[in-house]
Amino acid sequence: MHKKELVTAGRPAHEAKRCIIFLHGRGATAQDILSLGAHLDVDDFYQVAPQASNYTWYPYSFLVPPEKNEPWLSSALALLEGLVGDLNADGFNDNQIYFAGFSQGACLTLEFVARNTRRWGGVAAFTGGLIGDKLSVEHYRGDFQRTPIFIGTSDPDIHVPVSRVRETETVLDGLNANVRVIVYPNMGHTIAEDEIENANSFVFSGDQRL
Repeated sequence: MHKKELVTAGRPAHEAKRCIIFLHGRGATAQDILSLGAHLDVDDFYQVAPQASNYTWYPYSFLVPPEKNEPWLSSALALLEGLVGDLNADGFNDNQIYFAGFSQGACLTLEFVARNTRRWGGVAAFTGGLIGDKLSVEHYRGDFQRTPIFIGTSDPDIHVPVSRVRETETVLDGLNANVRVIVYPNMGHTIAEDEIENANSFVFSGDQRL
């Protein structure tokens, strides 16, 4: 369903010591989300953003039964798995690979790392949660080894209920992630400057790098 169409920025892969995968939201583009790199502390990263077919990773809300979003959801997860494999082949260890996503891209980011639990470099999810009408714990096993994961969201948000963000936090905590969730009153469906600052200090700071 999804083809491997990538937009890149930052350091060339062969020069960078770290890399980041950006995932755009519904109706947006890889180029849109890649512009977020100008606000994050990732100047020395190889930056890559895949483009979803028809500008959406899956057609319905992330809160519907997962089978309703198939085969697009599985295709998106497989695309990410292949991209991580390519980055590994380029010389990036898992703990040198970071993720950042907004809205639908944040949901896909969290779902992918929770299904592929290991010591990643770090994760910044701007307004998102794990996918499904209910969370299937059998999908989420392993040990994040204290991977820093930041989730910022609004209360209320038109697409992502805070209750799902809190459920997601519980799952990630149980997988030994180092999770920071910040809920912003009436922020709206956007990315706030305070979220950027928290993502930079918690996920991308020198203190968190291995």
